[in-house]
Amino acid sequence: MPELPEVETLRRSIEPALVGRTIRAVEIRRRDMVSGPGDPVGGFSRAAGAPTPVRLAPTWLLEGLTIRGTARRGKQLAIEAEQSTAGRTTGDPSGDAPAVVIQLGMTGSVSALDRNADLPAHTHVLWRLDNGRQIAFSDPRRFGLVRALPNGTRDAWADLGPDALTIRGKALADRLVGTRRAIKAALLDQQVLAGVGNIYADESLFAARLHPEDPAGDIPPDRVALLATSVRRILRQAIERGGSTIRDYRDGSGNAGAYQRSHRVYGRTGLPCRSCGTPLAGLRVAQRATVFCERCQPRNG
Repeated sequence: MPELPEVETLRRSIEPALVGRTIRAVEIRRRDMVSGPGDPVGGFSRAAGAPTPVRLAPTWLLEGLTIRGTARRGKQLAIEAEQSTAGRTTGDPSGDAPAVVIQLGMTGSVSALDRNADLPAHTHVLWRLDNGRQIAFSDPRRFGLVRALPNGTRDAWADLGPDALTIRGKALADRLVGTRRAIKAALLDQQVLAGVGNIYADESLFAARLHPEDPAGDIPPDRVALLATSVRRILRQAIERGGSTIRDYRDGSGNAGAYQRSHRVYGRTGLPCRSCGTPLAGLRVAQRATVFCERCQPRNG
């Protein structure tokens, strides 16, 4: 599943094609891949019963509007229309600017395409720009979602924790106080820390020499500060290398990431630790496969 570095790389790759352009038309090819006001927030596949889709106003998906820019919070990508707002920075909610938020799920992707380019298979939403270019959202397994947010991202992102690219030790420690959950499980909780998934949780815990099953609330403040530093550093390094392509991730121009070549533990169960040579161990934490070094990451530090 694409995590913060992959989504940030994607954001940077599609923004030049969008800024200053007007959305001429929006084509919805699968209505159940779009959530508008009044629809189930998590999408129709996760909704109880069989809700009736609301009628989508074209402007909800930015048709006829000019694009001001893009933003990101955690693993979520926003395309924002022009509107007077104050104080936006990458990774922060933008207030009341009309926006669409794209959640990639397991296999979602966004492509910036020329006028006559072939569309990716499983394209569900297509934005046609005033210069003939196209932005396509595709998702073979359909775990992703496009959320139409005419009032902007502020409320939609209110439940997300601090963005992992800017997290500091005290802020992370404050969110871990009192919890008995394993630190790996806490890192995966997007309300605790937005943007970290299985790959970068394993890599960050290895860098901070923390066992993935250590109770998060028992970790001393200095070790939490080291973990926050490790998270920021690893995410920055991954962004510099275009993210990690494990299976099919590509940025908006179709380029694969390269950070998977730098993984120290993720996906390397049984292979020698790159630091000490001990065979890496595997277990499951929060139903997720987890890889760590028993020598470099002893229990309770």
